[in-house]
Order: sequence, then C-alpha cells, then structure tokens
Amino acid sequence: MSGRARLTVCAAAASLMAACSLLPLATPNGWMAQALLFVALQSGVGALARRVPLARPLTVLAQALVSLLVLTVMFAPHQAMGGVIPGPSAFVQLSDLVRDGLTDVSQFAIPAPVTPGIRMLLVGGVLLVALAVDALAVTYNSAAPAGLPLLALYSVAAGLSNGGAQWLFFLIAASGYLLLLLAEGRDRLSRWGRVFGGGPPAHGWAGGSANPASGSRVLAPVRTGRRIGVMALGLALVAPAVLPSLGSGLLDTSGTGTGPGHGGTISAVNPVVALQDNLNQQDNREVLSYKTNSTDLTGMYLRIVALDEFDGTQWQPSKRKIEDIPPVLPQPAGMAPDVKYTKVETSVKVDDGYAQGWLPMPFPAQSVNAPGHWRFEPEGRTVIGDRGQNTSGISYTVTSMQVQPTAAQLAAAPHATGRIADEYTKVPHSLPKVVEQTARQVVTSAHANNDYEKALALQRYFTGGAFVYNTKAQSGTGVDAIARFLKTKEGFCIHFAFTMAAMARTLDIPARVAVGFTPGSPGTDGVMSVGLKDAHAWPELYFEGLGWTRFEPTPYRGSAPSYTQATAPAGTDEPADQGRHGTAATPTPTPTPSEGCGTDNRAAAACGSTAVTATGGSGGGGFGGGKLAGFTLLALLVLALPLTPLLWRTRQRSRRLGGGRGGTAEGLALSAWREVVDTGWDYGIAPDESETPRRAMARLVRDGELSGQAAASAGSLATAVERVLYAPHAEPQPTLAADVQHVRAGLRQSAGRRARLRALLLPRSAARLLWQFTDRWSAAGYRLSQAAQRFTGPLRKRMTRQA
Repeated sequence: MSGRARLTVCAAAASLMAACSLLPLATPNGWMAQALLFVALQSGVGALARRVPLARPLTVLAQALVSLLVLTVMFAPHQAMGGVIPGPSAFVQLSDLVRDGLTDVSQFAIPAPVTPGIRMLLVGGVLLVALAVDALAVTYNSAAPAGLPLLALYSVAAGLSNGGAQWLFFLIAASGYLLLLLAEGRDRLSRWGRVFGGGPPAHGWAGGSANPASGSRVLAPVRTGRRIGVMALGLALVAPAVLPSLGSGLLDTSGTGTGPGHGGTISAVNPVVALQDNLNQQDNREVLSYKTNSTDLTGMYLRIVALDEFDGTQWQPSKRKIEDIPPVLPQPAGMAPDVKYTKVETSVKVDDGYAQGWLPMPFPAQSVNAPGHWRFEPEGRTVIGDRGQNTSGISYTVTSMQVQPTAAQLAAAPHATGRIADEYTKVPHSLPKVVEQTARQVVTSAHANNDYEKALALQRYFTGGAFVYNTKAQSGTGVDAIARFLKTKEGFCIHFAFTMAAMARTLDIPARVAVGFTPGSPGTDGVMSVGLKDAHAWPELYFEGLGWTRFEPTPYRGSAPSYTQATAPAGTDEPADQGRHGTAATPTPTPTPSEGCGTDNRAAAACGSTAVTATGGSGGGGFGGGKLAGFTLLALLVLALPLTPLLWRTRQRSRRLGGGRGGTAEGLALSAWREVVDTGWDYGIAPDESETPRRAMARLVRDGELSGQAAASAGSLATAVERVLYAPHAEPQPTLAADVQHVRAGLRQSAGRRARLRALLLPRSAARLLWQFTDRWSAAGYRLSQAAQRFTGPLRKRMTRQA
C-alpha cells in the first residue's frame, strides 16, 4: 500500500519535473500551475482505480477519460454538453486548438506567447506524458521504460531552447527519474516482506534503516535500477547535445542560424515573429545596406511580405501559386495605367548573417535581378526563395515605382468591389464587437465620408497621443491581442498595423499588413544602412485606380506618407495627421536618448521622436510591484529548497531535546536516544533496529571514533534507555541533553570536513521527512479507497445479484 502510493507520487513528480524544461519556451508560465493540478487529479484517479481494483487497461482508460474531461472544461466548455461532457463540437474545438498551436509553434520566436493553441499543446502534452509514465511505472510495474516519455519531453525542450539554463532543467528532470527508479525498487523489494533498508522504518524507540555495511541496501534489483537510471540519464544528456539547432523560432525551418542576438544568422519562418526580438536587441546590428537614386528617402520602405489572411488567431500570408520571376513584373493590381510615378533604381547588399526567405525590396517593384533560386508571388508582389535559397550575403538590384498619389485622387477613388473587396474585407466571426464599434466611432467623430477620409481618421486615432509605443508589450496578432491593445493602448508596430487593418476591414475597406524595414539611416557615400531595430509592420489599404497604398499608424516609427498630410478630411484647416512619427524628413542617424525621453512621454515637443525610436520603449518593461514580489518569492523558494533538510533537522533536534513526549522520563530518554541515533546516521553510521541499545552505542563509539567524554556520554545514554525499557520505574536523567551534545561534538571532531558539511546541509536522517510524507499520503489514499469502496460496494453487490 505504502509503496504503491509512494510510486504514484514519484511518477507524477517525475513528469512535472521533466515538464519544467518547457518553461523557457513560452511565457507567461501560468500554464504550469494548471498542468500540476491536472496531473495531480490524473494520478489520484489512477490510485483510486488501482485500489478498487480495476483491470490495468481500464485504469489507464479511466485516467485518459478524466484527462479528456479536464481539457474539455478548460479549452472547450462552450462546445461541451453541460460544459463538461465532450461532444462532436468539443472535439472539433480541441482539434482546432491543436492545429492552431502547431501553427503558432512554427511561427513564434522563443519565448512564445502562450496562445490558446500553445497552452493546449503544453498542458495536453504534459498530461499525456504523465499518463504514460504513470501507466508504465505504476500500473504496469515497470519504471525503467517510463524514462522514455520523460526523455522525449526533455529532449524536445532542450532541442528547441536557445540554451541558457537547460543544464538546470536536466538536473531537475534527472532527479525526478532517479526518484522514480528508487521508489520502484523499494516497492518491489517490499513485496518480499520486511526489508531493513527499504520502506519507512517501524515506529519505535530505535527506528532507522538497516546498516549498509551488512549488505541489505545493495540488493541486486536496486543496483540494476540505478544502472538503468544512469544509462537513461546519459542518453538524455547526450541526445540534446547532438540534436541540430532549431533556430530562434520554435520550429524554425528557414535559414541556418540560431536567431538574432546569438551570433548566428537571423532567420524566421514568418518575419512578423522576429519583429519584437529585433526591436528589443541591445545593438542595432546592420542586416543590409542599399544605394538608391530616389529623392524621397522617407518613402523607401523595404517590403518583405504581405500578410493578407486573418483567421482570428493570426495574420499570415495566404497560400498562393508562385512562378518564375518575369523580366518585367506585371502592373500592380488596381493601379490605372495613367497614374504617375517615379522610376527608382536600388542596389541592395545583404549581410552574411541575415538569412531571410523573402527578398526585401521597395514596393511596387517593376523588375528584380537577384542571384540564386527565387520565385515570384503575383498577388502580394513578393519574391520568395526556392530550394533553400535565402538572402544571406547576396547583392541584388530592384527597379521600382515610387507612387505618390494625391489626397484628391484618393478621395475620389470609388469604393472597392469584386474579388478584392470580397477577399480583403473578411474578418473572423470571433473578432470582438469592440473593434468595429471603435472603428465606427472614430470615423463618425471625424465626419469621414469616403474610404480615404476613414483611413485618415483611423491613422490619426492611433498617432494622436492616446497610444504608447512600447516594444516590451505582450505580443500576439489574434483577436484577443487586438481587443487588449485597444484597451491598454500600448504596443508596437505589430499591434498598430494589425489593429488598423482589422478596423479598416470592418469598415469595408480592403486591407492587409506589410512586413519589412523602414528606410534606415544614411551612411557614407549615400549608402543607407538598415539595422535590426528598423524592422517594421504597416497596413496597406486598397483604393480603386491607385492600388495598394501605405499608411503609417505607429507613433515614433517610420514616416507618415505625404498624401496623409496634405489636407484634412471634412474640410478642416489642420493637417490630416499631426501624429508623432519617427521621420518627417530625410532619415538621420539615431541620437543617444536623453534621460527625459521615453515611450511614456506623450509630448512631442518634450522628447524627440528619434530618441524614442532608439529606446524601443520602456513602458511595461520594468519591474512592477507584482513582478518584484514574484521574483522575491521565487528567490526565497530557490534558497529555501536546498536548506530544507537542514531546517527540518534543526527543528527535530530542538523538539527532541526540549521535552520529548510530554516531558516524562520515558519520553526524554527515548527522544534523546533517537537524536543520537540520527546524529550518527548523519555522519554515516546507519542505525540498525535489530541491535540492543548497548550494542548500538558500542558500534557508534567504534565507528565514530569517540573517546573521553563523548564515549562516556554514549554509554550513559544506552544505560538510560535500558532502564526505560526494562526497569519497573524509569527515573529522570537530568544529563540527557548534555550527553547528546557531547556525542554530537565527538562525532563532529572525528569526522572530516566533507563529512561535517554533509551532516549539516544534507543529513541522511532527513529521509524520515520523505517517509513521513509517504505515510501520510498512504493514509490519505487508504481513507479515499475506503470511501470509494463504501460507495461502490453496494453497486457491485447489486450487479453480482443481477448476474
């Protein structure tokens, strides 16, 4: 009974300890508390099913069903019957979350935000591993193979992680597996009868475990379990070391490096997921440089990709056919032939460390000449690497059209219809109503009468001063992130661009999001330098006859296009956009930010916009009261954990020498005896409950090399215990506490420095703490089993009679 309960606890603990290696992959870490609660519930169900008892397959099935129920309650309560019982709709919701989670995993950089899909993968994965470990180690009595799911869990986390403290998580996972093996060994040995070195000791005056010198602790099954454990842990240590690096994203497949800031190449499956990482880098590392004959450098945005599909969870490029790059690219969609533009020639040189799967270039391009294997996607007008081609170290030239429509042309553009309107005004049903309501309130307040005036009103809403630019804000592109952004009014370019595009779509204005770089900073000889911190996202809105047109809703970043500044909507005299943009003229090198500048400073005159751009935002990035309290608590726990044996041992000694069992002569003598026995154990002299007090003290004196007062005190303690056990009336012994202190001092004096340190910080007698816990767990399990039998007994009898 006790062994099975101990093994159940150790199996659950091993799974959770291995799951700790997943903590660096996603933030915040609240999902771990949920996983802990669900694993405890799953283990409790397994323990109850084994008590009934159920057949082994039925036990595993019961645990699986309970796990399914808790996942349903957590992730699909609205689709379940009664909020608990999963039906077809609930299974569809759960499968959708798994699919969304896999998509998020492939696109977000570490640490990824805990989206509903990622939370489903984390919690569900830990539950699945815990179920496998419990089934193998407890239900089927085979703890060694249970290391395989633990190894799989740790190896996945180690392979995906960027490094850091993975060694610490390996030690945690290894400790959990060793704990499981030792618990299983003790459980097996206990079935043969009384094992002196095994389970919790019998309660009594001597207590303790068998003497290791006698050979009782080095039984073959325990040795075998330890050897298997060492072998498995060795594999766990070697496997992550030989796994290939998977880059900065959770499943990074483009490029060959380790992500920004790690000394390798800069790569991402989807450029949007690298934006926040790039903006928060301490050094503005150059990723490319270019030289152009454009006279309007503020409009030289280098566009990488267009995100035109919004499914409620994220914005992403739609799946479209690609083709060979034609010598002359087709006319941009929606642009009339008579629209005037300036032809611009641009030569780009990419740094060796920037390995992107899309080609950064001005929009819209007319022709591209790039070495390697590149293909063209006509709808988004993007150039995509083929057969593993990326931008690392290449040089290429682009001929592009610099279109500057007038405000009058945009205002006169008819409302979009046809395929463009149908496809690019779609919003998911899950989009909160507040998004459309806010959009309509904004355009109504601005008295906007056409799509151009509505677009200007939206841009001015974001740049007018109410919103704060902060690169430390929680990332995310789904409907929840948009609603949160409208509420907190704090975010960076991702939030501004995606929210404006979503709001424009609710107003039936075709919209999408472009990702790329702002123009950068001028260097020598007219060369423009583009760094990590120039990564940016902006919305593109469609106007019939003019095509896709750039807007800039992000304050302190980029530049507002001239056609948003020429005139105001509704005939007012003020400029259309008085918001705070990073570059209102030709880009200049970023100055060092002053102490008074920060993203929370909303007065444009008080703080230069370029300084704010350099800081990258600080709001929300510091230590608030909640964070400080959390880190303080974590630090205290980290310090307290290794000190637990010392603190427990000190408390035990104080209780034993401070009165024993109610202060009686018998209680004082037995408490003092227990303290001497445990002190000897701490110094490596294991107790043997089969010995008489006289023989036990003789062994303690011999092995502990005691002499003088210490040896005499040991003899006095043995005499006191014998009188308690055999004399008709026990007489009080006032020198018991002093005798114990003399023995302790003698053992300490004869021990080496390492043994003294071990006895202080890691006393062997602290094993009693674990035994006490398992005893209480067993008692609780027994009471739970009795309650279950009282409940199921009548039901089984009724079923037996019916049979």
